[in-house]
Amino acid sequence: MEKVIKYVLYDILRNRIVIGYTGFLLLMSLGLFQLENDPSKAVLSLLNVVLLVVPLISIIFATIHFYNSQEFMELLVAQPINRQKIFYSEYLGVALSLAAAFAIGVGVPVLLFGGSGPAGVYLISAGIFLTFIFVSLAFLASVLTRDKAKGIGLALLLWFYFSLLYDGLVMMVLFYFSEYPLENVSLGMLSLNPIDLGRVLVLLQIDVSALMGYTGALYKSLFSNFTGVLYAGLLMLAWVLLPLMLAKRIFIRKDL
Repeated sequence: MEKVIKYVLYDILRNRIVIGYTGFLLLMSLGLFQLENDPSKAVLSLLNVVLLVVPLISIIFATIHFYNSQEFMELLVAQPINRQKIFYSEYLGVALSLAAAFAIGVGVPVLLFGGSGPAGVYLISAGIFLTFIFVSLAFLASVLTRDKAKGIGLALLLWFYFSLLYDGLVMMVLFYFSEYPLENVSLGMLSLNPIDLGRVLVLLQIDVSALMGYTGALYKSLFSNFTGVLYAGLLMLAWVLLPLMLAKRIFIRKDL
């Protein structure tokens, strides 16, 4: 398993897309910190880009890589190697390489320029979690269909739903049921979208929760202590593991 992970990592880290992705994040991060005198404003600007770009690149790159690795995986399956090990090796190779690209492109500038203390640490953590989450979703989309075009289309739909459509649905629910107490409902809906969860955790560290009204105060009371942070971390971990476990189960049972 270790040899397969090393091979996948070595192959992906030489990929021009990953190198370009790292360079783009690095230049963007350095540019924002140079333009903004206040590190917290730079982190806020960086957050908006990270929440859009990181999930998109992660899910598209991982989906394309999975389909391009079909022949390699078929070769491994023909050997006395457990399918589960093959699947996890591919996943870890892709996820770790993209997480390393994010850590270099965003993590290094954030730590170098201070990154407004805890907000910078939460931004790095959220970006790494989102990388692993959307690679999991990419593998799930890939094992559901043999057709590459359909797999990429499904991956794009998942990204579109979590990045853009979900917020509109939440706003619609809050608008139509504004006469009812929706504090607990809003917390539940927050848990159903890892992008929104990462956004709230970082925003609460920049002290902009006052702009979010009563809901912001509710989020701050929940996520400002160790128990709340642990709860959020477990939610993010669940978002990594659940799609991954489902994708692994399908991969083991399907004919390649």
